[in-house]
Parts: sequence; structure tokens; C-alpha cells
Amino acid sequence: MVEQFKRRTPEEILEQIRRMSRGRHRIYLGAAPGVGKTYTMLSDARGARDQGVDVVVGIVDTHGREETAEMVHGLEVMPLRMTLHKGLAVGEIDVAAIMKRAPDLVLVDELAHTNPEDASHPKRYQDVEDLLASGIHVWSTVNIQHMESLNDLVRQITGVRVRETIPDTIIQNADEVRLIDLTPEALVDRLKRGKIYQRNIDQALQNFFRVGNLTALRELALRAVADDTDDRLESYMHRHAIEGPWPTQDRIMVAVTPSPNGERLLRRGYRTARRLRAEFYVVVVRPEGHPVFATDDETRLTAHLTLAEQMGAQIVQLQNNRVAHALVQFAREHHITQMVMGESLRTRWQEIWRGSVINEVLRLTSNIDILVVGHERKWQ
Repeated sequence: MVEQFKRRTPEEILEQIRRMSRGRHRIYLGAAPGVGKTYTMLSDARGARDQGVDVVVGIVDTHGREETAEMVHGLEVMPLRMTLHKGLAVGEIDVAAIMKRAPDLVLVDELAHTNPEDASHPKRYQDVEDLLASGIHVWSTVNIQHMESLNDLVRQITGVRVRETIPDTIIQNADEVRLIDLTPEALVDRLKRGKIYQRNIDQALQNFFRVGNLTALRELALRAVADDTDDRLESYMHRHAIEGPWPTQDRIMVAVTPSPNGERLLRRGYRTARRLRAEFYVVVVRPEGHPVFATDDETRLTAHLTLAEQMGAQIVQLQNNRVAHALVQFAREHHITQMVMGESLRTRWQEIWRGSVINEVLRLTSNIDILVVGHERKWQ
């Protein structure tokens, strides 16, 4: 049997034209602080400069590391935009000045950084998007723990909730992702020798920089780059109409409510969809006649749906008093292969008297996998 060519859609052709006028984005990805992302970026930039590329440093934080600071010498450093933060003067990237200077390439450290309130955008990765849209190439750095979809996993591994995250689409849309890899043992050795932090080294060794933590984070980084490579290969085959085989499409659906567990469900569903290269749906069922939830619930649900939109989900809102039936009907009509639901907050007696949506969904379905995600529990 001869495989059919996958022709490009008009939207894909327009996207290709748009990317031709856009700057190229290279991301240096690491598993943890201190693996050498910034150092490697600066080293590569010096090589590019020696080959005639017009390179400037937009913003780089050396964290007091002498080896990294030495790599900045000889590169043109753009003046920072000074602003007040908690009464202290801090320097931030000056996007307008960089655009006016119009270099070939700009270096931007710490992609997940949160900007001060008076900035044009709340996040630095949004500044990078502006630079790319203006046709300037950007090289940037970020650690794996800042990927939004991995937020819960990173907290489980390290015990630390990372507050500064970037949408996974920033990694996916980058033109190149370079993994800066270092074994956990080598990273611990660098820490002990004062190459990463000059203070609180023992505390770091007992917490974030435990070998088990670093091993797990390294595995996440390796897996993320492997998935990214597979996506790029499939995208290349698609763009160039290379014959398949093209896999049967999985479809993942997350049933979201105003529950505080919503973000956890979305991240689990997104990771599954990403791994399976599946279509990703997020479904909300509102009650008939009273489709608006209470104020606090509505605010929380809006935050969940904003995150789902950032993840690229197809968001669907239904109205039905029979929640389980609405979810199952949607799943059947859209050929969902896996449904992600949250653990019920009802007690066992409440489930007996009032019923359980999960149990009803299980009773009504036969060929759909159901994944029930537990609530995050705080252990004393």
C-alpha cells in the first residue's frame, strides 16, 4: 500500500512565510543551575562574533562566577533599563534600545525571569518574542524546572514550587534547543568547589542539589529534548511532504472544574498529550440555567482555562446538569482515547447518597481509558 502525501494547508504555508521574516531562536536548556548554559551561550557567541556576526549582550547574569564573567569581556553589552524594585535599583533588558541598535544576534539570559511592574510585559520570554518578531536572532537560557507542564513534577521531586515558568510552546517554537548536559556527580563537585554558589553550599547540597533530585531533573531534560527532536522530525516530514507512516491520532481530554486541583489535571493531561503527540481537549460542564459559578470558583476556573489556552488546548464549555453524561457524549463524538479527571472531594458517604461523577463515567464508557489524578496532599 502506498502512503499518501500530507499536503501543507494554507495556514501552514502562511506560517512558513511568517517565520522567514522572523528572527531565529536558540535555547540553551539545562537540568539545573550551574550546568554551564550561560557559559556555553557566551562561548558560542564569541565564536559567532569572530565569524563576523554582529552580536550584543542584551542581559546576562553571571551569578558571581568568574569563568562566566570572563566570557562577557570583548562582547558588546547593551545598557540596561534601570528601574526600582522594593526600593532598590535593578537593571532590566532594554528591548527598545536593542531594536534601535538592530544587531544580528542578541543574548538573553534567564528566559523565565519576571519583569518589574513598569515593564512592557510581565515576563522576559515575552520581550524575546518582540525581538524575534522584529527580525533579530535571539539566544537564551532556561532550566527544565521552569517549563509550565512540569511544575507539579518538579515540586514532587525537589519539594520546591517554582514560581517563574514559561509556556511549553516557547520551547516547542524555538528554532533550536541545545541541551547543556552535566552528570549529577560532576554538578555536585562544581557546587562543592564554589563554582555555582559562594554561600549556603551545605544547605544546597542537602536540598535542591541532592544527587537523586539532580538525576530526576536530568532525566526530565533529556526526555524533553528527545520529545522535541521527534516533533521536529515529524514537522520536517510534514512540511516537505515526505511519506509516512503517520501514526493513528490519540485524543486526550481533561475534564476541568473550578477545583484547586485543576492546574494539576491540566499539566498531567498536557504531558500525556505531548508524549503521545495527541490532540488535546479541555472540557468544562456548567449547570443548565445557572451557567456561572460562584465568584471564587469562576475566578479559579478562568485561571485554569488561561493555562489550558497557553498549552494549546482546544477548550470546550458545555451546559448540562448530568455532568457524566455530557462528558461521555463529548468523548464519544470526538473519538477521545483517554480522559483525565480529578479525584472526588466528596466523602464516601456523600458519594453513596449523591453519586460520583467518576463512577458514572466509568459505568457509561467502555473503550476510553480513564485516568484519575489524586489531589495534592500536604504531609505533616
